[in-house]
Amino acid sequence: MPTVLITGCSSGIGRALADTFRDAGHQVWATARKAEDVERLAAAGFVARQLDVNDPQALARLAEELPELDILINNAGYGAMGPLLDGGVEALQRQFETNVFSLVGVTRALFPLLRRSKGLVVNIGSVSGVLVTPFAGAYCASKAAVHALSDALRLELAPFGIRVMEVQPGAIASQFASNAQHEAEQVLAADSPWWPLREQVQARARASQDRPTPAATFAQGLLAATRKTPTPALVRLGNGSTALPLMARLLPQRLLDKVLRKRFGLLRPL
Repeated sequence: MPTVLITGCSSGIGRALADTFRDAGHQVWATARKAEDVERLAAAGFVARQLDVNDPQALARLAEELPELDILINNAGYGAMGPLLDGGVEALQRQFETNVFSLVGVTRALFPLLRRSKGLVVNIGSVSGVLVTPFAGAYCASKAAVHALSDALRLELAPFGIRVMEVQPGAIASQFASNAQHEAEQVLAADSPWWPLREQVQARARASQDRPTPAATFAQGLLAATRKTPTPALVRLGNGSTALPLMARLLPQRLLDKVLRKRFGLLRPL
């Protein structure tokens, strides 16, 4: 029975992946940060563990406890929304700690197990790392970094027989939008120069739920991708996952800027 470890399984994509891989015959180690989420995962029959992906000691304990590992899915993350300068360096650091730094930390901690099994690392990126939008600069930057790190890891881990696959979801039904809206509310204050565009900021936070693909459908697509030979380096799944990168590649930058500025109310002076 192949063993898969998935981070960020409290809801949405992570929970759907846990259900899908378990139903396909994998032993699923499902992790979450909050104790109440871990309890729900354990009650559902998973090998559930509480894990803060930014805690090196917790990662070391997990690596000692895991008997074997065939697939690692780096899914934990969140979306920092709001004007980039309003959030500042502190918000950017928090975003990168969870979405980028933890990816390296988790993979490094579990590298010996993956090396032994000649396993697979799956990094959950986003089309937002390809088509950058206003009011999501920190999130887009973090997912662009996930893309670059996935490329580097794929090359560096190849001599050990470890494969690396990046997945770039489009719109997937999850709690991402509500969490992103909360993040935006924490950043955007009445004294912000962008306060007049607060509705547009919220619209960007909700964009991931624009005709979303069900999380279970996404999870089935990802499961199928892990079974392909050779392992694909990049997989795009969900509504908009093909069209948005195509737009970023084909449209001249000036035209793309105009489209995005119009969409988010940035054509008129503030």
